[in-house]
Amino acid sequence: MKRERYKTILVLALPIMGGMVSQNVMNLVDTAMVGTLGDAALAAVGMSSFANFMAQAFLMGLSSGVQAMAARRLGEAATDRMAAPLNGGLLVALVIGIPLSILLFTYAPLLYPYLNDDPQVIAEGVPYLRARLCSITAVGMNFAFRGYFNGVNLSKIYLRSLLIMHAFNLVLSYGLIFGEFGMPQLGATGAGVGSAIATYIGTIVYIVMALRVARGAGFLRGLPDRETMKKMLQLSVPSGFRQLFFAGGLTALFWIVGRVSTTALAAANVVINLMLVGILPGIGLGLAAASLVGQSLGRGEPDDAKQWGWDVVKVGVLGMGVVGLPMLLVPDLLLGVFIHDAGTLAEARVPLMIIGGVIAVDAVGLVLQNALLGAGDSTRVMVLVVGLQWLVFLPAAYLVGPVWGYGLVGIWVAQAIYRAIQASMFAVLWQRGRWTEVEV
Repeated sequence: MKRERYKTILVLALPIMGGMVSQNVMNLVDTAMVGTLGDAALAAVGMSSFANFMAQAFLMGLSSGVQAMAARRLGEAATDRMAAPLNGGLLVALVIGIPLSILLFTYAPLLYPYLNDDPQVIAEGVPYLRARLCSITAVGMNFAFRGYFNGVNLSKIYLRSLLIMHAFNLVLSYGLIFGEFGMPQLGATGAGVGSAIATYIGTIVYIVMALRVARGAGFLRGLPDRETMKKMLQLSVPSGFRQLFFAGGLTALFWIVGRVSTTALAAANVVINLMLVGILPGIGLGLAAASLVGQSLGRGEPDDAKQWGWDVVKVGVLGMGVVGLPMLLVPDLLLGVFIHDAGTLAEARVPLMIIGGVIAVDAVGLVLQNALLGAGDSTRVMVLVVGLQWLVFLPAAYLVGPVWGYGLVGIWVAQAIYRAIQASMFAVLWQRGRWTEVEV
């Protein structure tokens, strides 16, 4: 029985993990290409990427609401209504995304100096950020599609769509950064333009795929009813605020690191991107847990739902422990692909080793956080994540980094402690089981 459960986890999770890893591998490819342009370009792309993450983070929360509802409908055998929350998510992405893109594109030059006051970083960062801001609507729609496909056990479609999008991203970014394939040479800005275009291509692919497999579930067959929209927003809005504050926290972290030095900022860009690749298997497994939990609750089986959470945790701890070994044992081998300055590499070495040493513990929090979202407990997750990040970690990072002078190493020690506390608290919430009472 256990073997069958683990097989079910992997069948659902592996395509999700593959898609998420491919996303961040693509980010690392962009980072490696931009890294050849120097520390200013590398720091600018890092800061701009996380500012863009903050700009689109609220709409990314649509994924959690759509997934929780679609999985619950599947568990209830209400397959003709599974795509109703997807329709609602796409509508919200359009209504919010278009004006938000216009507003932030207009004011990006005025806001960027508050993130970093280095003139070279500003000159490289503003045009890159503006290019990425043009794709906010597409990002919101793509996350709504992700939630739907993962929630109804069609994660292979999610993977296939991402791989197509990333292939276009690679070609476009390379061509626009270096002026290849007859494209203009735009430097770091080219990476932003290429990513934005590829994101819209991904949206088109998702629509085509959904028309093939989700019409019977109600895809694009009218607007969702008021009750569906209300429940979808009740689940998505807390997740959106959680994503927004998390992204804002990452941007604040870059601001804190920038107060240490531009070299530290360039190093942190690479370290964080490697960390994001490292934790993605845990997030992918968490998304699989969210679907399995939601489906079990839809069938009226809360004990089975709880067991799915712990079963996925076991897989996550083992898998992420393996992922962390190269970071811990051969950090220079990983960092050397992206960093070409000896001083910047030395700055990044120990922080990456710290990540490798504690990443398996982080798997517990990542899996159970997403499992709680799959159960619809998005408000409690938001309070815990936002509170720990903004009231504990960021003040500690500011003190140990620029104030007390412990630099990146001190910041990453503080982060390791904060992530361990968060994992422990999610484990307590999951075991208590109050999430089984949430209606979706």
